[in-house]
Amino acid sequence: MKNCALLGSVAWAALVWAAPVWAQEEVREENLLGTIIGKPLSGIITGDTLREDIIVSASRSGDRIAPENYTGSVTVLTADQLEQRQTRDVADVLRDVPGVAVAGVPGQTQIRLRGAEANHVLVLVDGIEVSDPFAGEFDLGTLQAEPGARVEVLRGPQSALYGSDAIGGGVAYQSAGGRERPGLSARIEGGTEATANGALRFGAFGNDWDAALSAVVVSTDGQPNARGGTRDIGRDSYTLAGKGSLALSDTLTLRAATRFIRTEGRTNDSDFDTTSPTFGFIIDSPGVTFTNEALYALAGARLEVMGGRWTHDLSAQIADVNRRTDSPYGITSASEGDRFKASYVSALRLDDHTVTFAADYEVEGFRNATPGGFAFNGRREIAQVGLAGEYRYSGETVDLSAAIRHDFNDLFRDATTFRVGAGWRITDTTRLRAAGGSGVKNPGFFELYGFVDGRFIGNAALRPEKSTGWEAGLDQQFGDAARLSVTYFDSTLRGEIFTAYPPPTFIATPANRTATSTRRGVEVALTAQLARAWSLDAAYSYLDAKENGVEEVRRPRHIASGALTWDAPGKAASASLVVRYNGRARDDAFTDPSFVPVRVTLDAYTLVNLNARARLTDSLDAFARVDNLLGERYEQVFSFVSPGRSAVVGIEARF
Repeated sequence: MKNCALLGSVAWAALVWAAPVWAQEEVREENLLGTIIGKPLSGIITGDTLREDIIVSASRSGDRIAPENYTGSVTVLTADQLEQRQTRDVADVLRDVPGVAVAGVPGQTQIRLRGAEANHVLVLVDGIEVSDPFAGEFDLGTLQAEPGARVEVLRGPQSALYGSDAIGGGVAYQSAGGRERPGLSARIEGGTEATANGALRFGAFGNDWDAALSAVVVSTDGQPNARGGTRDIGRDSYTLAGKGSLALSDTLTLRAATRFIRTEGRTNDSDFDTTSPTFGFIIDSPGVTFTNEALYALAGARLEVMGGRWTHDLSAQIADVNRRTDSPYGITSASEGDRFKASYVSALRLDDHTVTFAADYEVEGFRNATPGGFAFNGRREIAQVGLAGEYRYSGETVDLSAAIRHDFNDLFRDATTFRVGAGWRITDTTRLRAAGGSGVKNPGFFELYGFVDGRFIGNAALRPEKSTGWEAGLDQQFGDAARLSVTYFDSTLRGEIFTAYPPPTFIATPANRTATSTRRGVEVALTAQLARAWSLDAAYSYLDAKENGVEEVRRPRHIASGALTWDAPGKAASASLVVRYNGRARDDAFTDPSFVPVRVTLDAYTLVNLNARARLTDSLDAFARVDNLLGERYEQVFSFVSPGRSAVVGIEARF
């Protein structure tokens, strides 16, 4: 792909430019605290420490917003939290976020925010949209946590800022830059199921530049995932990433980021023998494997004028995603998806007021690469132009925000979305907030054009899904010891795309619902310092999500988590106990010979993880963890048995 090659070269070039000065060790302290990748940090620095819970993705302006000034619902998982919980798969730690439901099978791990569909969640990695344009969503199972990384989760519609794909909210993963985490670090661990994981990272910075390079490997032989199965379902995942910035002057900064992900693994198929007692169930399928490969890149420039009060940001990014499933008889399915996106953002800051204008141009390309002539395998493209305006006000007692966006589509009807919010600090410790907005999600390639003829027929007449919703919340601070947030939300989805099985052939085909789908619930988050060495992070979600009056699949009514952490003085040692509860959920089982789904119930389950770390020297740590300590047997998706107990030990070095 031409755009891929061009932007990949630009991204890596921006990193290489900094190489000749990596040996420099002196740096101005004001540069460290005043700028990260050319963006102002005013208002979010306490003493000499940069706050880790700031929000970057909540505004198109690029400003970093403190959670107490945000008018919506957000959770920030800091680098310390990810390291305390020894996070390897980012999807696992998202279970600790209110309103998030996680369901994963080999080759596709999904998250749902507040009952929205998995393809309703925008995922950004270092500012790059990483969803597969063909499938319409991102496999969270391929996102491995790097040292120093952090995650932001915005709940509620974000289409007014980001357009289609953000109808239910957004997840923003940010790797650490060279300035934020300088030096060389390495981690290696091994354990049960022949698990061997490793990470290597190098970061450096100077007066006018910073750069970071990282590599992560996750490998395991896995465990059986079929009921009564004996075939281990393992995987090997490789991630190479780089990012950096270079200040050409006091007002102009270049930045770049690139990431390559490849995951190879085993998987199992369903039993398609209608005479078999296990018809429709997952069974051991020797020789069946999957390969997911993706390349992402971004290059941008930021210009500051009027003393930094007026900024102009121009960027271009690409995504190139290929997925394939193999069997002993050859390729059984394959897809290709690519995206090119260019954005211009201009933000004007006047005291406590910020006005932002954003323009996006995006082209997505798709191709069903399944061989054999069983489906349309020509290339299709969809183009879209979005214009957005945003206003934010941050005062001593009141915070206001408003955004509106209009998308021009070459295939679908143009769409206008909005978002408004307000926050009011009643006292120094109590804050009320409320927000409302709308969202839109365009149909995906396989929904429009089908996947396998005779099994799934596309519907080119599909309309975009649209939603409106609101939320109200209370944030209460209890001195310096604890913070409690409670939020009620309510949203309605119109034109939801579902799969129909019309007689007499009962061949699957997508269609738009004529009835509305509803999602309402309550989210509770608690952060508490129980004692000098003990801290607790807890979350609970109640969800009532119904499609056409019927409970939505893979959306538990009750989800809860708690992470209890102990830190020894001077970080000489630490330990964490993480408990995650997932209530019963409904799912579809294809156990009827007509292939019309049968609704089944997935049992509730509780996962207990325990980990510990000890400082051996100033630069060397030893650690260990046990996941699923109680050996819980559970299914996130019907008849896919999830892994049981596993354990690893490892060391981490910093230089």
